[in-house]
Amino acid sequence: MHVVATAGHVDHGKSTLVQRLTGMWPDRLAEEQRRGLTIDLGFAWTEIDGRQFAFVDVPGHERFVANMLAGVGPVPAVMFVVAATEGWMPQSDEHLAAIAALGVRDVMVVISKDDLADPAAAIAQVRERLPDAPIVRGSDLDAVRAELVALVDRLPAPDGDADVRLWVDRSFTVRGAGTVVTGTLAAGTIRVGDELEHDGRRVTVRGLQSLERDRDSVAAVARVAVNLRGIDRQHIGRGDTVRTPGAWLDTAEIDVALRNPGELHRQLVLHIGSAAVPVHVRPLGPAAARLRLTRPLPLRVGDIGLLRDPGEHRIAAGTEVLDVRPPPLRRRGAARERAQELATGRARPPVCARAEELRAMGFPVSGQRVGDWVVDPNWWARRRERLASALTEWSAAHDIAAGMPLETARQALGLPATELVVELLSGTGLEVVDGRIRRPGASLPPRVDKAIQTVEEWLAAEPFRAPEADELAELKLGAKELAAAVRVGRLTRIADGIVLGPNACERAAEVLRTLPQPFTVAEAKRALDTTRRVAVPLLEELDRRRITRRADNGTRTVVG
Repeated sequence: MHVVATAGHVDHGKSTLVQRLTGMWPDRLAEEQRRGLTIDLGFAWTEIDGRQFAFVDVPGHERFVANMLAGVGPVPAVMFVVAATEGWMPQSDEHLAAIAALGVRDVMVVISKDDLADPAAAIAQVRERLPDAPIVRGSDLDAVRAELVALVDRLPAPDGDADVRLWVDRSFTVRGAGTVVTGTLAAGTIRVGDELEHDGRRVTVRGLQSLERDRDSVAAVARVAVNLRGIDRQHIGRGDTVRTPGAWLDTAEIDVALRNPGELHRQLVLHIGSAAVPVHVRPLGPAAARLRLTRPLPLRVGDIGLLRDPGEHRIAAGTEVLDVRPPPLRRRGAARERAQELATGRARPPVCARAEELRAMGFPVSGQRVGDWVVDPNWWARRRERLASALTEWSAAHDIAAGMPLETARQALGLPATELVVELLSGTGLEVVDGRIRRPGASLPPRVDKAIQTVEEWLAAEPFRAPEADELAELKLGAKELAAAVRVGRLTRIADGIVLGPNACERAAEVLRTLPQPFTVAEAKRALDTTRRVAVPLLEELDRRRITRRADNGTRTVVG
């Protein structure tokens, strides 16, 4: 199917031309038929020379330009109508500016009402503005049909395998069926049973129609009506989309290139697809701007739209999306640097992003693959270099810590996820233990090592006489210092504030095996030559390690 939109000044005969070509009157509203004026989008279709054509007929009056743009936005080709009786008119200018801003290059011109006036003047006016466009007279329908065929044959083939993003131009309810939306499918294929996404929620394609015929699937380019399950008609309308789940990123801030920019006010309306969204404009040099949208839209790099000043009825500029996740401009000079980058007409993809995010943003999925991520190789190499120095700096300030926490490393390296920190460690010789990065064989700092040596001397003389709290405090051994000594295997933690030698449990088992079995806590305390403060938690530790087994009467037996 080929979808063609009309364009042109009000009352120049766009709808009449469509009716003559298709046998269908495109105006569907009672008010349109009563007033003889197209207000909203109209639709009609026919077959010409074996090709299926669907026409989107748009209003020509200046008050309904927003409706016109909703129809033209997703359409690849335009049939521009100029009446011989009036020639080129003000709304012809605005429609032409809109077509140019939207990047529609495939345009044919029909001179209507050429049986009522000499078309020469109108043809000359068109030639001034569209020197390369083919021009045919509306009274010669065969010539119009032939040029339509030539027009669509010049169009590039659509991508039927692309991600779906259907811009909705109508939504309504059908009794017994539910919510139906219509739009021009510019790329991809929709099938009955497909699960699509709207505004963060999943909806199911219950049925499909194209040109009022039921279909199992519809491929681009096509006019399509989609019967949706899972959404109420009140929650979806013109300017919304249904699209492939997870394949598009909703964004409320974009950087765009400007084509033929005029005077840019801070407050304009962005027309893109069938949407019309008020935006705040921040110029970034003469040919680029940052737009802050009043509501998010699913956009990609390369999407074409236009900025319009509805108050002055003028097109302010054409737009092409360069970045859907632009960097913040809070740093001094950031806006100037960004303007210089965008002056090239393109934006760099993120240095680190998930592959599906790059795809959803419209960037090529190219670069170094790191798991599910795609990274810039040079940036990744710098992160690896920075990791070693970051660990050294952190360790110097936390010399008795178990290691640098992964989250701390992530923040220091500017990585979006801790899983990337683990990937970055590959080949560095560093290890991750209990969520912390450390160097293998890490030793104690000298001040702690000296104090632990003193404790080791005490325990060598009396293996089960754990140092008292005041003795540890005098040595400046707090909980963190003791934990560090336990991690490197210099001490064994029995309970809070109670430490013994590294092989204390094994040595205790040897002593306890010499006792008559079973034995009591008091007997164990005497055999180990220690205090109850140490004996009780030591026996409980032996129980946990299954070196001893405790009976219901409180006695214990050495196992094995």
